[in-house]
Amino acid sequence: MNKNSIMAVVLSALVLFAYVWVQQKYFTPQIDTTATEYVENEANQNVATENSSSENSASEVLIDSDVSLTESDSENQIIEEQKYVIQTNKIKVTFTNKGGDVTSIQLLEHKDSKSNEFVEMAENVSATNRAFALSLGANSQSIINDYFITKEFPVGSKGEQKIAFAKKYKDFTLIKQYTFMPDDYLFKMNIMIDGNENFSSLEVNNQDGEKVAYTLRSSPQIGPFYDPKVDRYENRNFIAHNGSKAKRILLNEKQNKKYDKEFDWAGIGGKYFCQLIIPAKPDTMQDVYYSTPRTTFAMSDAQNLFERKAVYEKRVNDEYFVYVGPRSEKALKLYTRADLNGWGFEGRKINDALQSSGFLGWLETILKWTIEIIYKLIPNWGVAIIIMTIILKLVLFPLSLKSSLGTQKMQELQPQLKAIQDKYKDNPQVLQEKTAALYKEVGYNPMSGCLPMIFQMMALFAMYNLFNNYFEFRGAGFVKGWIDDLSVGDSIWSWNTNIPLISGFTGNHLRILPIIYLFSQLFYGKITQMGGTAGQNAGSMKFMTYGLPIIFSFLFYNAPSGLLLFWTVSNIIQMGQQIIINKVMANKKANAKQQSVAAKFKKKK
Repeated sequence: MNKNSIMAVVLSALVLFAYVWVQQKYFTPQIDTTATEYVENEANQNVATENSSSENSASEVLIDSDVSLTESDSENQIIEEQKYVIQTNKIKVTFTNKGGDVTSIQLLEHKDSKSNEFVEMAENVSATNRAFALSLGANSQSIINDYFITKEFPVGSKGEQKIAFAKKYKDFTLIKQYTFMPDDYLFKMNIMIDGNENFSSLEVNNQDGEKVAYTLRSSPQIGPFYDPKVDRYENRNFIAHNGSKAKRILLNEKQNKKYDKEFDWAGIGGKYFCQLIIPAKPDTMQDVYYSTPRTTFAMSDAQNLFERKAVYEKRVNDEYFVYVGPRSEKALKLYTRADLNGWGFEGRKINDALQSSGFLGWLETILKWTIEIIYKLIPNWGVAIIIMTIILKLVLFPLSLKSSLGTQKMQELQPQLKAIQDKYKDNPQVLQEKTAALYKEVGYNPMSGCLPMIFQMMALFAMYNLFNNYFEFRGAGFVKGWIDDLSVGDSIWSWNTNIPLISGFTGNHLRILPIIYLFSQLFYGKITQMGGTAGQNAGSMKFMTYGLPIIFSFLFYNAPSGLLLFWTVSNIIQMGQQIIINKVMANKKANAKQQSVAAKFKKKK
C-alpha cells in the first residue's frame, strides 16, 4: 500500500469518525376569585384548522353561559390538585388541573427496553415545568400554577375525546382544550383568551424587546431514558421546519437559544421518537427557543418554548396540533394525506422530522427499500442486514477491483513519472502536459482510484444513518440470547455492580460483536498489506493494520448491533474480495513482467 493510499484511508477514517461524532453530538395577573366554566358548544365541535378571531367567535364556540359558579363554590371546588386521564388506542395522557397541563404521555404500543414500561414522552416533569404549560408573557416567566376549572366531555361520534380547563382572571378568561382521536399520535390543543369589557391587550416585552402574549412549552424532555455517557448513539435534536425543509440542531446541555429563522413548526426529536408542535397559524408566533438546562433529573431537559405574539383582540382562539410518537416513516407518513388520519390533516410536511443523510437521502431511500423487500421474504432484520450487505458488496466489487488495479498501474508508472518530474521540474506547464500524455499512452485515468472510494464512502455514510436510526430495528432481534435488539449493543453477560472506569465504558455489558469486528478488521488489514510492512512506511502500515482497528473497536463498543453487524459482515466479505483482487493483481503483474521480458528478448534478436 503506497503513501497516497495510506493517506486516503486515514482521511476516510477521520471523516467517518467526525461523522459518527457529529451524529452523537428556554407575572401572573391578579386573579379574580369569580370563575365561570367554559366548554365547547357541541353544535360547533367540528371546528378544525380554520379558527375565527372575530368579536363573537370565542364566546359562541366556548362559553356555556348557563353554567356558572359563585365565589364560594369556586373556592370550595379548587382547593387541591386533581388528575385526569384520557386514553386512546395509541397514547395515555395524564392531566393536572394546575394550569391545565400534562404530566404524562405514554405511548401504548412502545416499551422502554430499560424499564419495560411504556415509553414516556413527558419526562422531567416538575412542579415548575410541565408539558404544554403556559407562561403569561415571555419564555423567562414562570409557568401558571393556578387551579383551573375542568370540563370532561362525552366521547364524540368519531370516537374523539375532549377535556377543557378554564381560569378567569381580572381582564380575561384563559381556556385550554385538548382533543384526541382514537387512532392518532396527533392531537389538537386550543388556547383561548376571552377578554371582558376591561380587556385592552395581553403583551409583555421579552428580552429582545418584542411583545409577547404567552409562552407555550413542550415536554421538558422526551423518552425513552438514556445515559449520554453510555448510550452514545442516542441524542436529542431541535427540529424546525420553514414550510420547505427541516433544520436539525444537535442539542447539548445548558443551552437556551432562540431559533432566529422563520418556522412553520418545531419540535424535539430523539433517535426513535419525537414531539412536534404545529401552530395552525404560524404567523401568530413570535419566536421559538430550545432549552436544555441541567436539572435534578438524570437527563438534562430538551424543551421548546414557543412565544406567541401580543394579543390585542378581545377574543382569540389559537389552535395547535401536537405529534407525540415514533420518529418513523410508517407513523409520520399518515399525516401527509388527509385520508390516512382521523384529523384530515395534511400539507405540513411533518414527515421531514425523520433523520436524514442530507444530500445522501436518495441513497438511503434505495437502501431502505431494498432491506424492506428482503425482510418481506425473510422476516428477520438481522438476516436482512446480512443479505443486503452481501448485495451491496457485490455491487461495489467491480469498483474495488478497478481501484486496486489503478493503484497497481500507478505503482508501475512511478519510474516514468519520476523521470518526467526530474526533467521538467522547472516548467510546470510542460510537466503537466507530459504527465497527461503518459497517462493517455498507457490508458490510465488518475480518477479511477478515487471515484470507487468516494462511492463506497457515500454508501457507508448512508448505511450508517439507516442502521443507526431505522425505527424497525428497535426491539427487533437477530439471535435470541445474544442480539435481542438490533438498536442497542449485543450482550452475552451483564452485571449490576459498577466497576470504576470499566462500567462507564461498557455499560455493564460484555459484548462479543465488537470483538468479532476487531478481528475482522485486523485480518482484513493483513490481507491488504500485499508485501508486508518493510521500508519507510512500516510504522504507518503497522498503525493502519493494528492501531486503527483497535481504536475503532473501542469507539464502536456500544454501537447499535445492527450497525456493527453490517460493518463486521462487510469486513468478512471484503477479506474474500481482497484475496480475489490480490490474485488478479498478481496475475497481471506476472503477465506484465513476462511481456517485458519478451519485449527485451525480441529487441535483442
